[in-house]
Amino acid sequence: MSRLDSFIARMKAQRDCLNHLKPLIDPLPGPILEIGLGNGRTYDHLRELFPDRDIYVFERKVAAHPECIPPADRLFLGEARDAIPRAASVLGATAALIHTDLGTGDHAANVAMGRWLGPALDTLAASGGYVLANQPLEVARWRRQADPPEVPADRYFLYRVE
Repeated sequence: MSRLDSFIARMKAQRDCLNHLKPLIDPLPGPILEIGLGNGRTYDHLRELFPDRDIYVFERKVAAHPECIPPADRLFLGEARDAIPRAASVLGATAALIHTDLGTGDHAANVAMGRWLGPALDTLAASGGYVLANQPLEVARWRRQADPPEVPADRYFLYRVE
């Protein structure tokens, strides 16, 4: 599979997972968190899916399309390792949905990041909420959910927070 084909498959899986989660998230209280803004595609999709929700975004340095940049009071800037604890002190464990798509092309570095990322995100996750990640994350109170039927196995990782 070419890099372009892989990227398209990942974006389709991400979209399909978020669309699958919409009816599960709608009745839950709490904000939605986007960990990694990138160019703003997913943030834009989240705004369409959840137009009346507070959506907080975490990004090292904003480089998104101007129409896809969240308001300053909904943006946590800086390295995720630093920004997540800052957000937890403000928001607490209230998020109905956390979506994370962090990582690099270095598998070992991604695995190492996953070891701290899951527990860090858990400080923001509300009981009964959901976490959607581009890599496996191990957190004791998270239960892996079945992939939506149209999403290939292990393309994305969907968890329910207990």
